Amino acid sequence: MRRLTFLLRPSWLILAAVVVAFAYLCFTVLAPWQLGKNTATSHRNQAIADSVRADPIDVSTLFGGSGSGTEWRRVTAEGGYLPNSTVLVRLRHLDGAPGYSVLAAFKTTEGRILLVDRGLVAGVDGTARPPRIPDPPSGPQRLEGRVRVSEGVTPGREPLTQDGFRQVYSIDTTQAMTVMEIPLTAIPAGDRGGYLQLSEQQPGAFTPTPLPQLDAGPYLSYGLQWLAFGIMAPLGLGYFVYAEIRERRKEKVAAAPATPTEPTATEPANTAPRDRLADRYGRDGG
Repeated sequence: MRRLTFLLRPSWLILAAVVVAFAYLCFTVLAPWQLGKNTATSHRNQAIADSVRADPIDVSTLFGGSGSGTEWRRVTAEGGYLPNSTVLVRLRHLDGAPGYSVLAAFKTTEGRILLVDRGLVAGVDGTARPPRIPDPPSGPQRLEGRVRVSEGVTPGREPLTQDGFRQVYSIDTTQAMTVMEIPLTAIPAGDRGGYLQLSEQQPGAFTPTPLPQLDAGPYLSYGLQWLAFGIMAPLGLGYFVYAEIRERRKEKVAAAPATPTEPTATEPANTAPRDRLADRYGRDGG
């Protein structure tokens, strides 16, 4: 065990702590994060694919349930738009350029008031809003769209009023209810509730928000890579420990004193010098 005492040095202890922490993060945070995104993306893609094949249903049939699995469902709603309910959503993109989403309130024949995403309008001169946003049509309407989950609210980005338009940074039913001062009813869709995203060629619709591409993305490969890194890091530490032990063993062998060799039988080590001296002095004396 004495040969392993070098592992108690601060440099080795720090290296071991870093490797253990990295491997722990790989297995408990990084890999599950990417694998979870892969699972969520797969579920989303499947839900979108199923909604394309399914016929739209009346939105009223979704109320009273848990809302689980309702996102992306194609639904219909009958009623009318409420006047003076337009709200713009900032920081959107249309065809790669800055744009705005346009929100409105829609009261169904059952009396529920839904938040409706009418679609996207392009910005003017960069990020400026269009000078005029057409109001939705009045009178009875029948809408078709998809259920979307509220995006939530980003801290530090509060609603504002600019150039006479109320503006927000995300599509969230609870926040829109406060901004519009209208008692909206969230469509059952997840914990935050949902809203209606209009399909193309619907009454009051602008450019529809495009559906996500049905691509699984790189999340599975990233998750497997993090798992591989979590395995490789301890193995790499073990290799460095083995290499250090091997080098120390070589240095120890090289520093060891040489073992003296045994004299041969034909020439004893102690008598040969004396014989030479005797011969020398014998010749000088003669």
